[in-house]
Amino acid sequence: MPSPSITVYRLGIRRHESDCCVLCEACEQLGWKNPTKIQVEAIPVALEGRDVIGLAETGSGKTGAFALPILQSLLSSPQRLHSLILTPTRELAFQVAEQFEALGSSIGVKCAVIVGGIDMMSQSLALAKKPHVVIATPGRLIDHLENTKGFCLRALKFLVMDEADRILNMDFETEVDKILKVIPRDRRTFLFSATMTKKVQKLQRAALKDPVKCAVSTKYTTVEKLQQYYIFIPSKYKDCYLVSILNELAGNSFMIFCSTCNNAQRVALMLRNLGITAIPLHGQMSQNKRLGALNKFKSKSRSVLLATDVASRGLDIPHVDCVINYDIPTHSKDYIHRVGRTARAGRSGKSITFVTQYDVELFQRIESLIGKKLPAFPTQEEEVMMLVERVSEAQRFARMELREQGEQRKRPRGADGDLDDTEQSSGVRKKVKGGKGGERKKGAVRGR
Repeated sequence: MPSPSITVYRLGIRRHESDCCVLCEACEQLGWKNPTKIQVEAIPVALEGRDVIGLAETGSGKTGAFALPILQSLLSSPQRLHSLILTPTRELAFQVAEQFEALGSSIGVKCAVIVGGIDMMSQSLALAKKPHVVIATPGRLIDHLENTKGFCLRALKFLVMDEADRILNMDFETEVDKILKVIPRDRRTFLFSATMTKKVQKLQRAALKDPVKCAVSTKYTTVEKLQQYYIFIPSKYKDCYLVSILNELAGNSFMIFCSTCNNAQRVALMLRNLGITAIPLHGQMSQNKRLGALNKFKSKSRSVLLATDVASRGLDIPHVDCVINYDIPTHSKDYIHRVGRTARAGRSGKSITFVTQYDVELFQRIESLIGKKLPAFPTQEEEVMMLVERVSEAQRFARMELREQGEQRKRPRGADGDLDDTEQSSGVRKKVKGGKGGERKKGAVRGR
């Protein structure tokens, strides 16, 4: 096909003679050969100018379903501060920005990511340049709307709420109401989510005009190529079973979900003491460290990511082979999002949920929600019990390191530099028994 001529718009959007051609080329470069089910349903409706409610299982290509119509609109009528994408978590905001930049790289689309944990002044400078697309978490966006001089969204053409149910479940309702009051009513609105809740239905009535519902699956489902298992274990041996599974499936990459920041940090330290390359990701880490942890896992320099639910929504890490629910989610719908981190875009994957004597009712709710009984994951109890002594020692070191990290946080800033959450352990082992007794026995637990 001969290369179409290109003209440069004063707003920085470069446009081919055929708008569709440049976006098709961008999709080909990203390896998107065929549209997913949600893209087939939602994109034609969006191109007709309708508001869209997109419901599809996680990992089904929802970002492309709203990004492509927005880029098409930008090509037709370039404008600064054209679109606003709201996301529930910072990591998802950065990921959505990556997708927009990848799809819009050949036409010069400029994006700004506005999230907490990053300097307000640098974000104000980015907004002053009037990007085409703003990707934001609701709280930080309100900060800028109220405090950043000259920034407003009165000319906005598109509003997208990605993972809309989570935005509202995280108590962003007040912020969303404020945002809806300051953006134009004459706009296009897209709501995308894997699950539909009463709060989303309430928002739908307030924010959308005659929307088209594009639901790929009517009930809560997980993708077909995901193998789901549970394992019923005594609570006090959870760590031993975890180490046993990581050894048995060595060579794979894992996302392990914990219910609290403290537990994610503790389990990561324990696994590190056993020679397993684990890295934590949770809300008590600084934003730079959260992004650093994510990048190390994405680049495969770490094989195990210990995460809270900040990582359960929307994150697309293609090489995740197995998701382990170390702590069972209290909300059944969170299970769908967690296990959706694997088996994405047609690939296969595995999930294992730990069920202790305290979790039976929660587990039954999950089975009821997804409409299937999960098989038990095969384990050899005798082999697991052989790990008890080594794991207990690693647990002791992890507790000491957590205590040391807590003390380090309390010291005046600059006394010891910033605590590194994502790298080496704090060196407690060197202090135990003169630095020898605390060393890990070589070959005790298979590393990777």
